[in-house]
Amino acid sequence: MINKSNEEIGRMLLEEGFITQRQLDKAQSDADRRNEPLQKVLVSMGFVSDKDIVESLGKQMGFAFADIESLSLDPDLVKSIPEHLAKRYNVIPISQQENQLTLAMADPLNVLAIDDIRLITGFDIQPVIAVEDAISKAIGSMFGVTDMVAVDSAVKDIAETDFGGMEVEDDVEAEEISLDKLKALVDEAPIVRVVNLIISQAINDKASDIHIEPEVRNVKVRYRVDGVLHDVMTPPKHIQAPMISRIKIMSNMDIAERRIPQDGKIHLKHDGREFDLRVSTVPTIHGEKVVMRILDKGSVMLGLEKLGFSEANRTKFEAIVDKPYGMILVTGPTGSGKSTTLYSCLNKLNTGLTNILTIEDPAEYQLPGVNQVQVNPKANLTFASALRAFLRQDPDIIMVGEIRDAETANIAVEAALTGHLVLSTLHTNDAAGAVSRLIEMGVEPFLVASSVVGVLAQRLARTICPNCKESFSASEEAIKKFGLSMYGDSDIKFYRGRGCDNCKTTGYKGRTGIHEILPMTDRVRALVLNRASTAEIKQAAVEEGMNTMQDDGLAKVLSGVTSMEECLRVVYVEGND
Repeated sequence: MINKSNEEIGRMLLEEGFITQRQLDKAQSDADRRNEPLQKVLVSMGFVSDKDIVESLGKQMGFAFADIESLSLDPDLVKSIPEHLAKRYNVIPISQQENQLTLAMADPLNVLAIDDIRLITGFDIQPVIAVEDAISKAIGSMFGVTDMVAVDSAVKDIAETDFGGMEVEDDVEAEEISLDKLKALVDEAPIVRVVNLIISQAINDKASDIHIEPEVRNVKVRYRVDGVLHDVMTPPKHIQAPMISRIKIMSNMDIAERRIPQDGKIHLKHDGREFDLRVSTVPTIHGEKVVMRILDKGSVMLGLEKLGFSEANRTKFEAIVDKPYGMILVTGPTGSGKSTTLYSCLNKLNTGLTNILTIEDPAEYQLPGVNQVQVNPKANLTFASALRAFLRQDPDIIMVGEIRDAETANIAVEAALTGHLVLSTLHTNDAAGAVSRLIEMGVEPFLVASSVVGVLAQRLARTICPNCKESFSASEEAIKKFGLSMYGDSDIKFYRGRGCDNCKTTGYKGRTGIHEILPMTDRVRALVLNRASTAEIKQAAVEEGMNTMQDDGLAKVLSGVTSMEECLRVVYVEGND
């Protein structure tokens, strides 16, 4: 990586418009206090990404930027450079035209690297700048065997293992293997390798969950990537017992107990980043099923500008978040990104001048400068009991992981009414439904109207892979379904991904938010006081300018961010006749 002083990095990012002067001042103060590079602090605070910094460096030095993660690399071209040189200089070829080789480099000023590669390949070298970690990952995936090949090799090693003289058939259940034999097996190198590789491959694939599912004759391993499960491998049945026991030992579970559900946690480092894995097991008729939720402790530090908000919605939501007190609710089903949105709000509000307290179940990510408390039912530490204690802790901002009952709802409302900013989540279908849900929980309408300052409802939709995106003309059925008749006979374009190596043939890469924001206006407040229905509140909000999730989803479909099918999957769109 190119070395730049903190002052140079800050000035460069400011000039390029990636950060504001206020963000720079806060980050510089934290960098001085922590004695850390400004670049690292800016990234950790979510103000910029490594990609932003490298792209900005490229502009300053006159080098084009290459987004390695979005490129479909040619394996033969990549391997025109010896592996040891690619790794030594952290470079990778991305294209070739006639006698010129375009080379992605972490340091395009490295003349020695350019001269060596020109000598080896015989090509003129055109250097471009790229993110260091992205180049390293691309080199790792292009040279040598893949992790899945390594897993298969380890499985074969297990098949050839003596198992202490025990004969293991494919239909042997985990319960039939003795505990002594299991304890001996879980420390064997092949089992350790299989489990480690399954976890590391999931992290490399940016999976949010790993599912290990016992079946009659084998075990199915699946990853959830961008909200959708994908089959990864099906190891033989005889690997089931030692593999699951290995995971249970790593997460401090009881390997002797196979009849009841268990929960555990694994902390690990991968490629210099820290991860927590929340592990859950449940007994099924074919053995124990394991699910591991992968929590990247560095990925949550996002800015609100990176969550997929339209410009209008972001402006509206930031105005709500900037309120000095009141309740802000984020609603949506499980897996819709509510926690990420709340953490991003806290990241924006965490100026170092306020006392921020959170109660979570569980605390998924650690936020510097935020006092986080985790629910502990065994110790009678609930959302409600923690909230009561928080009110005696001189708080400015309180985050409640979820409002689940009337007691929690009433205390949260009380906190919002007494000069605190309270952020929380609810499970409702839309923004207007959150207000009605609080009233159904037993909170008086006048308290809801006085305390709630705004509601955000959201879903997560997969974004079309930029590498294989193509347009096509919308059908009459789709035009009717999406209510696009207003466009007349004009050729309306939708977009889709063909599928490529970059997106593992899915046509999608990453996810974005689809939102609707309901500010508590005077008109909405009057309806709440009169116990109006959800439909009436929603209608009033729309008349006052609220874009529904259907509107936001449709805008993202027409702009090519996501596909028609994906929008229909995550947001029901009513047809307009």
